[in-house]
Amino acid sequence: MVHGSLQLWQFGASIFGVVPVDFVADVRVGVVPGLVGGAISWLYTLVLLALPGLVAALLCAPFLIAARLRALFRALPPAGRLVPSYLAVAIAFSIPYLVGVVLTLWLVDSSGTGWSDGFVTTAFAGGGTVALLGPPAAVLGLPRLGVDWDPTGYGLDTWALLVAAGLWYALVAAVPLFALSIVLALPGGY
Repeated sequence: MVHGSLQLWQFGASIFGVVPVDFVADVRVGVVPGLVGGAISWLYTLVLLALPGLVAALLCAPFLIAARLRALFRALPPAGRLVPSYLAVAIAFSIPYLVGVVLTLWLVDSSGTGWSDGFVTTAFAGGGTVALLGPPAAVLGLPRLGVDWDPTGYGLDTWALLVAAGLWYALVAAVPLFALSIVLALPGGY
């Protein structure tokens, strides 16, 4: 019945020139399933890229007990919203790690310990980027951009909290990379 209805619709549409005859055949054969498959692939890629940042956000959430950090994330866009800004920053901090992994897989020879060494380098480079550049950006950069977020005046306590949070994020992000590098360095590799 469905096949007959489809043929009737195709015939009627082609007679009146509303839809080209090949359109229905294209839909049936694979254009729409191809578009849906492409959209699902893009969605899967976005989730895969966001996943490390989301996991790190979850594991770093205890730092949100500090009122200063909550004030920081509430001051970031969208202003007044803690969770979206916190997740956006956590995902943004995962970008150096993702770039390092992609560059390692793309540029480094997989034979021997090449990938293992590349993942260790990525863990250190990403950790250094997050732990060393994050606190100065928050304390020195944001106020210069007009985002005054620390009600206590950006003192030593604020610096210590940001450095501790940055180091914890770097550690959380480095653990899977170190574990993967150990597995890849074992005899037989992957």
